[in-house]
Amino acid sequence: MRRPHKAAAPVKEGPRANSEIRAARVQLIDSDGSNRGVVAIQEALQIAEDLGLDLVEISPNAEPPVCKITDLGKLKYQSQKKAAEARKNQKVIEIKEIKMRPNIDTHDYETKMKAVRRFFDEGDKVKLTLRFRGREMAHMELGMQLLNKVREETAEIAKVEAEPRLEGRQMMMVLAPR
Repeated sequence: MRRPHKAAAPVKEGPRANSEIRAARVQLIDSDGSNRGVVAIQEALQIAEDLGLDLVEISPNAEPPVCKITDLGKLKYQSQKKAAEARKNQKVIEIKEIKMRPNIDTHDYETKMKAVRRFFDEGDKVKLTLRFRGREMAHMELGMQLLNKVREETAEIAKVEAEPRLEGRQMMMVLAPR
């Protein structure tokens, strides 16, 4: 026999407020920020109700829990604005890839290095990939010399995050901005 699916109880987000506070006694902070000391929960709820505000649990893990008399809607709105501001200001670090060949010409190399510097200015990491084809596989030291040259040129603006290593026909190195 199949039993009916029971949905889980909805999880409330944000701090507990008013009748949801389970402690018998709380450390009460007034609406203007002054400390009223330890009071019974009923007395704290009555004070908040008289002021037309909510009793909000600020620090539930303290002994006794710290509660503040404030407007719950206003508190939620401010926390949402703070979270949105933090999301807006965060920078997602991307890994940009620069592909080269071991026998790259000087002008092509300089163009690639200009792009590498631009990526570091933007705060991104750079993955340098050297691809070997055919007979180039016999001269891995040329690829190593090229990657060491890149490392020396970018030493003051970048640090090596992953040392050069060979994977099949490709040699890779990851640089991160300082």
